[in-house]
Amino acid sequence: MEIIPQQHIESKIFLFRGKRVMIDKDLARLYGVETKALNRAVKRNIGRFPEDFMFQLRKDEFDHLRRHFGTSSWGGQHTMAG
Repeated sequence: MEIIPQQHIESKIFLFRGKRVMIDKDLARLYGVETKALNRAVKRNIGRFPEDFMFQLRKDEFDHLRRHFGTSSWGGQHTMAG
């Protein structure tokens, strides 16, 4: 099992809507699964998570995040988990 440095994890945490969150893609990487698989698992087990566990980025939030990192290869909209 690989130990991930704390700084790497902290660099993937953002502040949105007053909450510390991670993008689904980054969270999936931490768990070693595909993003689609993580999102499916969460949807199948949504009752196990707090109501505010995840949310969809608004267009302005996504645009801000994309500008922060320059050109993005993410595409689509992303879910935030926090």
